[in-house]
Amino acid sequence: MTTAGSAATAAVASDVERLLGAEPAVRQDEPDSVHQMRVATRRLRSVLRSYRSVFDKAQVQELRSELRWLAGILGEARDAEVMAERLETLLAAIGSDLIFGDITDRLPRAQRAHYTAAHTVVVDTLNGTRYRELRSALTDFIERPPVSARADQPAAEVMATALRKDYRHLRDRVRAEFASTPQNRLDALHAVRKAAKRLRYAAEAASPVLGEPAERVAGDAKSLQSVLGDHRDAAESQELILREAQAARAAGDDLFSYGVAYMAERQQAHRIIADYPRALEVLTLACAALGD
Repeated sequence: MTTAGSAATAAVASDVERLLGAEPAVRQDEPDSVHQMRVATRRLRSVLRSYRSVFDKAQVQELRSELRWLAGILGEARDAEVMAERLETLLAAIGSDLIFGDITDRLPRAQRAHYTAAHTVVVDTLNGTRYRELRSALTDFIERPPVSARADQPAAEVMATALRKDYRHLRDRVRAEFASTPQNRLDALHAVRKAAKRLRYAAEAASPVLGEPAERVAGDAKSLQSVLGDHRDAAESQELILREAQAARAAGDDLFSYGVAYMAERQQAHRIIADYPRALEVLTLACAALGD
């Protein structure tokens, strides 16, 4: 019998390996490296939350707090990188014949500069004492897992229970989104996305134990997460374009291209969110197979 302790520790160890393995590439500023390290950090933090009953509560809380700190620093760089890439693609699609004024400097080039500065902070962080202590704590956690009394229970039972709990959390966030106002819907959708991501990571960790049902939940949760993530990126792009357009107007610059870019992102956001109901329905059906 596979125990909950061995299965959860194996999942955590895999995520720790991803996190630490991404570090050299981040230091060298290799393409997508910050993204990979940020995902590994968030995944690890999420898995620790979903399966926290298997480990010592205090140690899990401390690790999750430090991982949140690291994810925040990585996120500053990654968000600027994502936005720069998105804006470059957007302006290329609009075409040079519709680009006027300083929009290229104010949007993608400014975000690239933001990324460069944020990446410097990331490297400084990786060279710091707090990160070295986090590395040590992660290694100790894997080598000497601080398991709880529940660690000896069957992995299938504990992990299925955790997945059902994470699905109920998602369902609550969906209900809150349905009841949200237009003014707070974006935040409500973001909460749904975070809940879907939490469920996805828990299901991926459980897949070696639960097999196809967990794999299906993981895949469908990832699809929902992607839809809502793409929608949020489009919404945040609109906010940035509007903010920079206001600065351009104050400077007396041409605003035509800002309007074209803003409307393109608005239309894209509408197209993306149209996929939300179906993605949610598919995931709901997958979760039904987990039982009550």
